[in-house]
Amino acid sequence: MSVQTIRNVFSVETGYRLSDDQIVNHFPNHYELTRKDLMVKNIKRYRKELEKEGSPLAEKDENGKYIYLDFVPVTFMLPADYNLFVEEFRKNPSSTWIMKPCGKAQGKGIFLINKLSQIKKWSRDSKTSSYKLGFCRFCTVKYTPSTSELDNMFVHLTNVAIQKHGDDYNHIHGGKWTVSNLRLYLESTRGKEVTNKLFDEIHWIIVQSLKAVAPVMNNDKHCFECYGYDIIIDDKLKPWLIEVNASPSLTSSTANDRILKYNLINDTLNIAVPNGEIPDCKWNKSPPKEVLGNYEVLYDEEMAQSDGPERDLRSRPGQSTGTKGNRGRDTGKPALTTWK
Repeated sequence: MSVQTIRNVFSVETGYRLSDDQIVNHFPNHYELTRKDLMVKNIKRYRKELEKEGSPLAEKDENGKYIYLDFVPVTFMLPADYNLFVEEFRKNPSSTWIMKPCGKAQGKGIFLINKLSQIKKWSRDSKTSSYKLGFCRFCTVKYTPSTSELDNMFVHLTNVAIQKHGDDYNHIHGGKWTVSNLRLYLESTRGKEVTNKLFDEIHWIIVQSLKAVAPVMNNDKHCFECYGYDIIIDDKLKPWLIEVNASPSLTSSTANDRILKYNLINDTLNIAVPNGEIPDCKWNKSPPKEVLGNYEVLYDEEMAQSDGPERDLRSRPGQSTGTKGNRGRDTGKPALTTWK
C-alpha cells in the first residue's frame, strides 16, 4: 500500500479496522522515522533520554560529542531553527550545507548553499533486519568542493532520477555497485579491519535510529515495514545517516537492479507471510532462520531486554566485550550475537 493509503486505513474518520488475516506494509506513523525532520527530532530525544537514565550509550568525549551516537550530521529545521543555524553557519562560513525538504523524495527540492543570503527569506518565519543485497550509488561526475559547482546536481546528488539525465550516465550499471562489491573494494584498498568497522557502524546506526522512534511508533500487530536507509560515507569511512525512506523505490533501472529488488520483495514477503499462507497477525513474528533469505537479524528486542543497554554497548564496534564480543574463532567476522 502507498503511504497515503496507509494514512487513510488508520484514520479515525474512516472507521476501518484490519482483520486478523490482513497485514500491511507500513506502520500507522512510520513518518516518525521516514520524515527527515521527525527522524532527527526523535534521535535527539533518544539521546537525551539515555543521558537522563545514565546509560553508557550516551557517553561523551572531552569535546562534548557523543562517542556512540554521533551518526547524524548537524541538522537544523528551517525556519524554526533559523537563528541556531545562522550561529552554526558563522562558525564555519566557508562550509557548504545541503537543504532537503522534509517530505519529498527522489532528489526533489534539494539544493546546496554556501551563503546565508541564499536562504534569507526563511528568516522571516520564526526484531530489526538488514538486507545484505543492498546497493551503493555514485555520481556520474567526480566530486569537487568548488563553489563553482554548487548548482551541478550531477556532482552532488546520487539519485537516479537526477543522474539518468546526465551525459555520462551509464545505462548498464546505472551508477550503482552492489554492497558486496563495495566491501571487496574497501577491503582491498583500505583493509579488512577498517571495512568491518564501517559495516558494523552502519548496522549500529540502523538499530539505534529504530530504537529512537520505538517509543512513539504505533507498533500495530497488523503492520510490517521495509525501510530504505540512505547513508553517506565520508573520506574517513565514517557513515552518516541522511534519511530513511518509507517507500524505497522498487522500480528497476538495470538488469541487476531488477534481480536485487525481485529478491528483496520475495524475501520480505516470505518473512511477513511465511509459506505463502493467509496472513495471521497472531503469528509469532520471529521467523525461523531458513526463511530469512538475504536478510540478517541485527536486533532482537526480546533478547536485548534480558541484557539491557550493556549488551548494546558490547555490540558497539571497537569495544572490549569479553567472551561474547570477541570475534568468532578465526573467521575475522563479528560474533553472531553482536546485534541481538
